[in-house]
Amino acid sequence: MDEKKSASLHRLMLERQKGGTITGIREVISFDEKEILLNTEEGKLDIKGEALHVKHLDLESGEISLEGRIDSLSYPGRKKDKKEESLLKRLFR
Repeated sequence: MDEKKSASLHRLMLERQKGGTITGIREVISFDEKEILLNTEEGKLDIKGEALHVKHLDLESGEISLEGRIDSLSYPGRKKDKKEESLLKRLFR
C-alpha cells in the first residue's frame, strides 16, 4: 500500500478551460461553484472559476475530474527558489 502512495504523481490536464483531471490528490479541503482547494503531492492547489463541479473523486487513487470554466490555477504558499527572488529581496533580508 505504501508503494502505491509513493508512486502517485501529481499531474494536471486542462481541457479547453472547461474542466480536466488532476492526479496526486491527497484531500479536498473545500469546494464550491467558484473555488476548489485541494491538497496535492506538490502542496495546496487553488482552482478558481465559474460553475465548477466535481465529476469524479477517488481519494484512494488520488484522482479528481472537474468540469466548469477554470479561470486560474495556483499553488498558494509555495516557496520560491532563491534564483526566482529578486536581487533586492535577497539583499534586504
